[in-house]
Amino acid sequence: MLDKFLTPMIKPILSPVVVVLHKRGITADQLTVAGFLIGMLAVPLLAFELWYGALAAIALNRIFDGLDGALARHAQQSSSAGGYLDITLDFLFYAAVPLGFILANPEQNAIAGALLLATFIGTGSSFLAFAIAAEKFTLDKPQFK
Repeated sequence: MLDKFLTPMIKPILSPVVVVLHKRGITADQLTVAGFLIGMLAVPLLAFELWYGALAAIALNRIFDGLDGALARHAQQSSSAGGYLDITLDFLFYAAVPLGFILANPEQNAIAGALLLATFIGTGSSFLAFAIAAEKFTLDKPQFK
């Protein structure tokens, strides 16, 4: 929803990094997996209430998530398999973060974490269902009004 506002601001920052990564032979899938693994470090950090470390892992995961798609487009290597890997690992990461909070304090965080997980499942399901329709009807960049 905010992508159309944020992308023009972020693209000039990511572009030089993408060029360097491409020259070094790093692939988008490698970034996707590395970003996922870094993001998953947030779970034990959250569980042990190491908030700043968890925030750093989450922020790095989001940066890698922006870089992987930009690198795939730059290298002209976008693929359905890469998109599948990206979205699957993103959703696993999104589910893991509330789990980290639940583990930190189950008595206090379990209900909020469960509600957050339910909303993620709803959002993820609707996103994937729309992606199927967008592919079937070749919708490139739909605009909702």
